[in-house]
This record gives sequence, C-alpha cells and structure tokens, in this order.
Amino acid sequence: MDEERETLQRIVSTLVNKNDEIHNFIDMLNHTISNVQVNSSNAISELDEEFDGLYSVLHEMKGSMASTIQQEEARKIQALQDQLSQCSHALESSEELLELAVQSLDIKNPVELLEAARQIKDSVTVASAFRLSLKPKVSDSMTHMMVDFALEKRMLQAVKFLPVPKAPEIDVAACLVADNCITISWRMPEEDSRIDHFVLEYRKTNFDGLPRLKGEQHWELVDYIKATQYTLSGLKFDTKYMNLRVQACNKAVAGEYSDPVTLETKAFVFSLDSSSSHLNLKVEDTYVEWDPTGGKGQEKIKGKENKNRSNAASPKRSTNSPRASARGGRDRFAGESYTVLGDTAVESGQHYWEVRAQKDCKSYSVGVTYRNPGKFDQLGKTNSSWCIHINNWLQTTFSAKHNNKAKTLDIPVPDRIGVYCDFDGGQLSFYNASSKALLHTFRTKFTQPLLPGFMIWCGGLTVSTGLQVPSAVKTLQKSENGLGGSTSSLNNVA
Repeated sequence: MDEERETLQRIVSTLVNKNDEIHNFIDMLNHTISNVQVNSSNAISELDEEFDGLYSVLHEMKGSMASTIQQEEARKIQALQDQLSQCSHALESSEELLELAVQSLDIKNPVELLEAARQIKDSVTVASAFRLSLKPKVSDSMTHMMVDFALEKRMLQAVKFLPVPKAPEIDVAACLVADNCITISWRMPEEDSRIDHFVLEYRKTNFDGLPRLKGEQHWELVDYIKATQYTLSGLKFDTKYMNLRVQACNKAVAGEYSDPVTLETKAFVFSLDSSSSHLNLKVEDTYVEWDPTGGKGQEKIKGKENKNRSNAASPKRSTNSPRASARGGRDRFAGESYTVLGDTAVESGQHYWEVRAQKDCKSYSVGVTYRNPGKFDQLGKTNSSWCIHINNWLQTTFSAKHNNKAKTLDIPVPDRIGVYCDFDGGQLSFYNASSKALLHTFRTKFTQPLLPGFMIWCGGLTVSTGLQVPSAVKTLQKSENGLGGSTSSLNNVA
C-alpha cells in the first residue's frame, strides 16, 4: 500500500511539474505572439521610413538635376541672345553702308565718285558684317542632359529584405585571459559586407561547459563593436568561469548568437572575517577601519544581563568560549593585536591580492599567517606570520617583519600594495601595485595553510580580491627565480 502511495505521489509530482512547464510554455507562446505583432508593426514603420527616405533622395536628385538643366538652358539662351544682338547690330551697319553705296552710284562728277568709292571701300573693309560668324555658338541639343535609370530600376526591383546575419564563430585559441582582462576574437563563417556591428554578451558562472538556463547571473552586454575582437578589462574574477557569446547585426536585424564559450577565470577571492577581528576594528566585507570606541558599550553590560545572554550567539560573531562572550562575542584578537584575517585559506598554487590604505592611516601591516594564531599575536612577531609594516606616526618607517625581526625597506611607500603568494614555491612577495616594482620577498617552506592577515591602527584598509596574478609579476618572478633571487635575513624554513 505504501509503495503504491509513493508511486502515485511521484506521478502527482511529475504531473505538477509537467503542468507548470506547459503553463510556462503557454505564457511564452502568448508573449511571442505579442512580440510578433509589435515587431511587425515596427518593421512596417521602418519600411515606411526607408521608402520615405528613398523618395526624399529621389526628389532631391530630381530637383538638383532639373536645376542643372535650367542652368544649361539659361546659359545657351544667353549665348544665342548675345550672338543675335551682334548680328542685329552688324545688319544695321551693313544696310546703312548699302544705302550709301547705292546713292553714290548717282554721282556724275568723276572726282567725287572716286572719293565716295574709296570711302565706301574703306568702310566695307572694317564692317562688322564681314567679321561676323554666321554659325550659332551653341547648339539646341539637350541630349547630354538626359538620364537613363534602367540600371537603377533593375537594382530597385531586386531590393529584398536584408538577410539575417549568420552566427559568428568564436576563435577559442585566440582568446586570452590575463590581468583580469578577457580578450575574445571571432570571425564570420563567410564574408558579409552588410554587417554593421557586433554585440558581445558575457556572464559569470561557477559551472564549466555549456551555460545553464536557470541559476545563472544575467548577461552583461557590450554593443556596437565594429571589429572582430574585443577586450573586457577591469574585471573582478569572483567566479570560476565566464560565459561569452557574440551576435552579428546589420542595419535592420540581429542574427543568432554564436555558440557560447566558457573561459576559466580563477582568482583568489576572500572577505575579511569579522568573527576573528579585534573589537576596535570595524569590518565590512573587504574593508576594515580602526574604531577606538569598539566594544565599549558591551563591556559596560551588567553581569546579570551578560549572564542571561551568554548562551545566545551573536549574528555576526561566534561565542566559542566564555572569554569570547565577555568580550561581547565579537573578537578573537585582543590587546594591541588589532588584527583581522581573511576568511579563505591559501593551501596551494599562486595567488595575488591588493591593499590600499587611507591617506591618514597611522600604522598598518599586510601579510599572511598560519591558521589559529594567538589572540595577542601580532603579524610579523611570530615564526608563523610574515608581513610588511608601515608606520606613519611622527615619521614614516617601512619594514619587512617575520619572527619578531624587522628589515628596513629604504623605498617609498606605495599607495597600493600587491601581495603575491606562491604556496608551493615557498615565496611571499610584496609589490608596488601600480608600477609592479618589487618591495620585498620572503622565501620559506610553508607547512600549513595561510590566511591573509591585516593589522590596522588609526585609519582604514581596502582589500581588492578576485585578481589574477599580473603578467608583470609573473615576468618578475621568472626573472628573479632564474637568477636565484635574493635571500632576506628574515627568511626561515617554518
């Protein structure tokens, strides 16, 4: 009976899930129908705009060409009118000369006739009628102003809807992940001169392989990319992978997305562990700030109230011991150990993170430590912690510390400090995060997992995680290791 009930329950669950899927699909179909109607209306509007634009161009061309014809007409008429005026003037002079010559034929006196004949001859010699061209300066033909749109008509008749661009192909071999940047390259499967631009979409994921439909972050979009390569820069790699896909677009329509690719974006990600910090430190995710008033209110709690609450854990701090409860259930470090640790340990591999101190920060340390240091331990003063220390009180001092020994660093203190930890190689290096200049290197053999550690007094620190080891640091490490590196007097085998 129970078996049949369980089987029936599974059937019910399956039917419920299937009904939900069908309901979702019906909603999707209705939404698609609505989108078809809206997109069809938009397509018709865009078609009207394109034809209106074509009409406008043709009308403008017609006006311009008609104006050219009219200008040619005016030029020719002006030239013919000028020639007509010259001919009229020459004809008038010729008629006057003809009349004078006819009258001279009636002169009886030989001397007078001879003089008249000479004058008429001289006048005829210079008469404009005999120097006038009797050929029109311009022709009446306007055939050079004719047009033939037969080719254009055939082109217009061949106009069709723009084809949908094919999906681009991402060249995985040409893609590069380095320095918290991703350079992605792609190509079209065949030449398409109508491509106007590309759209790149990317999203973070912790799943290898093809993107999943549910449980993923939304796609980020980069539009109007003209080239077939693009670099995403300034990324925080707080997931293991990145999905990427590319879409080609012409003037009117976008094509299908390329097959998505998944690129590895591993980096060391951690937050500051507020459950381990000193009472005088205010901790928020990756920011820690000195708080001289921290815990004072809790220290004044009456013994009875404290006793009543001794069994209730703070939402932010663990109460693992009565002494922790007496401190308000917040801190593990005490005394002058104003320390906070990262919440994720380094157990293997190469990792990198950066730290920026406030300008008014009086004293701070940046380094690593083995797990479970004593509550009064300070970074660099034990044989299980390594750090660089900056003291801006009265005058600035910069030093590297380990096992209660310090080495002065005679270099300027950078605005940002980069920390490089090669656990397997037994190396801890500090860099100027801006210039990637090496500040100091510890060489040892790490025998336990390491936690990022920070000490702060009067001021604040901001930690940047999710960073890859910069290429410049990798290059320096290869060079330093190739040369054998320099051995610090503070180094030891732990």
